[in-house]
Amino acid sequence: MRADRTTFHDSVLAVLVAALSLVLFLTQDVGRPEAQGLVVEGLRGPDALGASLVLVACVPVAGRRRWPLAGLCASLAPETLLASLGYGYGLGGAAVLVMLYSVASNRGLAAALCGLLVSLVVYAVGSAAGPVRTTYRSDQLMTAAVLAAVWGTGRSLRLRRAYMEELKDRAARLERAHAADTRAARAEERSRIARELHDVVAHHVSVMTVQAAAARKVLEKDPDSAREALTAIEHTGRLAMSEMRDIVGVLRTDAGVELGPQPGVRDLPALVEQMTEAGLPTRLAVRGEAVTLPAGVDLAAYRTVQEALTNSLRHAGPGARAVVTVCHRRWELDVRVLDDGRAGAAQTEEPGHGLVGIRERVALCGGILSIGPRPEGGFEVRARFPLKDGS
Repeated sequence: MRADRTTFHDSVLAVLVAALSLVLFLTQDVGRPEAQGLVVEGLRGPDALGASLVLVACVPVAGRRRWPLAGLCASLAPETLLASLGYGYGLGGAAVLVMLYSVASNRGLAAALCGLLVSLVVYAVGSAAGPVRTTYRSDQLMTAAVLAAVWGTGRSLRLRRAYMEELKDRAARLERAHAADTRAARAEERSRIARELHDVVAHHVSVMTVQAAAARKVLEKDPDSAREALTAIEHTGRLAMSEMRDIVGVLRTDAGVELGPQPGVRDLPALVEQMTEAGLPTRLAVRGEAVTLPAGVDLAAYRTVQEALTNSLRHAGPGARAVVTVCHRRWELDVRVLDDGRAGAAQTEEPGHGLVGIRERVALCGGILSIGPRPEGGFEVRARFPLKDGS
């Protein structure tokens, strides 16, 4: 559709140029050159042959955008023939000017320079071969200046068009980059929320499962212990619901959510106590002078310990014990969780989303994570978080 519209516009332009050129040709005054001081030898007046050549020179204008350089050469041929036959004295045809402009505005620099050079050479040859002689150099210089001006106008338009296309392309690239950044940010946010939900749900549900199993085993023999286990399950369930409500509430934009601080290293004593009550005797050891940790490192350290203890609760087996060691140094935070269970190998066979989440958290903080069974038995999870500027 666009090509048909362009062809139609060029065809209309060709008709207009042909009409203008024909009018100028038929109304030219043969005696005018002598009045301007030109020496005329055999200057011919308008006739059918000359009019036909004028119209032929205008035909290539209809394809000026598809074949501009070939069309320029096709227009130069009848224009040169007109000058050599004595119908004029110079390259004054409007069709040649239109085609030269088209070459300059639609082709590269090499083709545009070639078109300008061909036009100047053909003009010089036509002027020398024709019967018209002039006593003033200004006529040739004026024609050359007109050709150069038309060519320069076409080049300026091409450069401006290329500049606008570059601006549009740059804007499109920026828009695509912005869209990619937005998608990446959304994916990262979804991943972060998924990690938070998993850490909260997996930990509390694991604790509740272990306590429920213990309550089922002692329900008939020791109702008091079963009642304590059920009370702990209720408390753990309420705590899980509260943390999930806080996380999901962040996603709600239509209601204000009262947010509390994220858990951190300061909350490890409560976590250790909860795991002990759930059936995994756990001891906490803190070494070094505690410093204010970055929020990301503080949360990642807590979630690492939480997930490691949850895995120990699931896989370490009955009678296992766990030790959490937090070592504060000027340049790093060293967190280690180990147990003396007998199911360390089983823990590494099919790592779940929890261990993947730990790896992501530690990697985001620039830390180093090591997970695996201990040579003397049991399982160990160790994360080392770098601290910048000793803070």
